[in-house]
Amino acid sequence: MNRSKSNLLKQVGGASLLLTVLGCNSQITPQDVASKKVLEPAKTGSFGDQGDGTYINPILNADYPDSDIEQVGDTYYMITSKQHMSPGMPILESKDMVNWTNTGHAFPKLSWAPEYNWDRMNGYSFGTWAGDIAYHEGKWYVYQIDYQNGLYVTMADDIAGPWSEPIKMLPHAEVLDDPGVYFDQETKKAYVIINTGKKHKKPSNTIEGNENYIYEMSWDGTKILDGGKLVYTGMGAEAAKIYKIDGTWYITMAQWTMGDKSTKPGVKNPKNDRKQLVLRSKESIYGPYEVRTVLEKGTEFNNRSASQGGFMTAPDGSWWYMHQLIQNDDIPFQGRPQCLAPVTWVDGWPIIGIDEDGDGIGEPVKRHKKPINGFPITAPKSDDDFSSTKLGEQWEWNHDPRDSHWSLTQRPGWLRLTASKVLPNNNNHGPKINEWTNNDGSDGDFWRAPNTLSQRMMGITTGTAVAKFDISGMKPNQLAGFVRYGGVFNLLGVQVDENGKKNLFYMNGMSEKTLGIELTGNDLYVRTSNARNQATYEYSFDGKNFKAFGPTFTIAFGKWTGDRLGFFSWNEKTDEDAGYIDVDWFKYDYDGPKAAKIKPFN
Repeated sequence: MNRSKSNLLKQVGGASLLLTVLGCNSQITPQDVASKKVLEPAKTGSFGDQGDGTYINPILNADYPDSDIEQVGDTYYMITSKQHMSPGMPILESKDMVNWTNTGHAFPKLSWAPEYNWDRMNGYSFGTWAGDIAYHEGKWYVYQIDYQNGLYVTMADDIAGPWSEPIKMLPHAEVLDDPGVYFDQETKKAYVIINTGKKHKKPSNTIEGNENYIYEMSWDGTKILDGGKLVYTGMGAEAAKIYKIDGTWYITMAQWTMGDKSTKPGVKNPKNDRKQLVLRSKESIYGPYEVRTVLEKGTEFNNRSASQGGFMTAPDGSWWYMHQLIQNDDIPFQGRPQCLAPVTWVDGWPIIGIDEDGDGIGEPVKRHKKPINGFPITAPKSDDDFSSTKLGEQWEWNHDPRDSHWSLTQRPGWLRLTASKVLPNNNNHGPKINEWTNNDGSDGDFWRAPNTLSQRMMGITTGTAVAKFDISGMKPNQLAGFVRYGGVFNLLGVQVDENGKKNLFYMNGMSEKTLGIELTGNDLYVRTSNARNQATYEYSFDGKNFKAFGPTFTIAFGKWTGDRLGFFSWNEKTDEDAGYIDVDWFKYDYDGPKAAKIKPFN
């Protein structure tokens, strides 16, 4: 059975040495025992693996949007979009579909356009959008459409890289977003389906909405061979993926409808909704296609819409679907998370989730048994002691960084962020009003300060992050410290005046600054906590006794991204790059899964 884009689904069971330590199933090696190390138990929480053979959705309760999955052997590989963040297109992997770990990024730099560089920083909300990952004849491919620049592909012999310089396959004048590729091993032909919006639309096509075209590609996956053929039109129709299963062609597709109880694709009503469609043809990849809705929002997740993802199969032959929750309610300050749903085949149609209302359409599940047992609880990386010479995969820069102004080697075991002067406030630098922020605070220096480094917030219940800074290298007119930001930013850090005096400060998303006490020591600890979308800052000089500073503030989703945690450093003087701040470590505890830790006996 051909079940994957690359036709390489090999159901090979994974084996691992498992021991029960302190009541928690985790991997441990003989070397760990010999070196007198003990396993700190894995952690569970309000989402993900529950440690009892079940999981709670979202399994990736963080800003991992627009997923696509390629299954090779017994391993599942996922890519997700991340707009202007650099490196772009995160890659994760899993052995059981539930526990995911970082692998890398497909685009080390957003090198194809100057607006993503540190000296421009005006690529906000663009960059890497929804893409497609494929494994074909021993090589990895990642495709994505930059809304402003076109269709690109990058390739690698190893999933961990290095990845090739992106190749431009189609200009943005011809395509809108969301490529989905398929390599047909039977015919030795390759295809990509693309949402072209209305860019090719003729008056004869009276169906409202986006057009989706299938283009033939070269067998090496790097060239477009024709002008494409229209296969489907629908309101907001996008995020298509192609599958060939037992000789039948299937195209999965997300489509906006408007939220009444109707299940007919394309019905307009007062409230936005987004559903998952499946197109089916027994004749040709070009159709004609039957269309059916197979997933819609249900009673879970505050009626958030659900769609867009990829199919997987387990060794027992069961089918599963990964999909995101959409941001059409007031919850997603954590971004667009990923959910795992069982798939039931009914009369040749894949019904995703559980049909809770008996209308033949699936709805998302909240808790379910795991597809595959026997693998330990893991999670994307969060904590960091900066002991490596390579930046951890959990971190991403706000636009491509100024590499001369950050280092992990100038002071081994520390991250050094050297301040850059803020970029000019004009149309060629930084975000436009309301292009990225939730308000008119886009004039703030923060949005035009190079080398802000951050990672995703996890979950929507509670979380606490803390970092240790050495502020001894700061110089006059420098600001540096801790940031939380998504659609708005909130900073707690240190400001140095023209005379070298250092003061604690808090700054809100409108760049309104509150000065605090004078700082005379070198060490500063900053802690931020949230209870749902309400967050606070605290500071300490010894890492034990913390004092609150600044107001309780609201973290927010904005322009397609959720809240993030990280570090900033800039110099307010337009003619200076002066001063640096060193980060010793970062720790993040949240209400969700964390991998077991191996530590020396004390």
